Amino acid sequence: MNKYYCILDKILTSGKTQTNKKGNITYLLNEQLYLAPIDLLDIFEGHNIARKKLKSELQLFMQGERSVEKYREAGISWWDYCGSILVNSYPTYFEKLPPLIERINREKRSSKNYVLFLGETGAESNQAPCLSLVQFQLDDGGLVLSAYQRSSDANLGLPSDIYHLYLMARQIEMPLKSITLYLANVHIYENNIHGTRMLLDGDETVRFGLNV
Repeated sequence: MNKYYCILDKILTSGKTQTNKKGNITYLLNEQLYLAPIDLLDIFEGHNIARKKLKSELQLFMQGERSVEKYREAGISWWDYCGSILVNSYPTYFEKLPPLIERINREKRSSKNYVLFLGETGAESNQAPCLSLVQFQLDDGGLVLSAYQRSSDANLGLPSDIYHLYLMARQIEMPLKSITLYLANVHIYENNIHGTRMLLDGDETVRFGLNV
């Protein structure tokens, strides 16, 4: 199994059960997912990821686009539950990413930790970012990218975040050495448990439900 599927399998076999306002989840705390370029290739070749939509989504995030209608026009419907606008969500923070990337490519300082923070305590939000921090570090001529996630839906959110991080890394003018995700809480919703087992058994046609 690729490393992403290994996390899914570990949640199913070793996870604890918890009930929250969205329903029951099976979860693990403080997991680390280290991905070298070969691991990313293994995931992208073996798992169905909506690459075109996720690329468009990241572009809209980086433009600071908060209108849900604009995402729908790009074929992205999973933000519809937010209403007409995304408040204090990913676009609020990702619009700071283009100047950060430009700065990294201009300076290329190995002594500098370049960080993008996401989220603001106490601010109005209709979907607080699950991805809380992205850090770009230059090491021996390569890029080491690290990300902290306060909460990760292992079926829908995690593969999307992996692909978004990969797309960010591609904009840095240095070869990617690794992406490491620190998953404070990574979980599978009860209604997606059966589908996860089917996926791990080789059924690539499985579709997972969004829990909001």
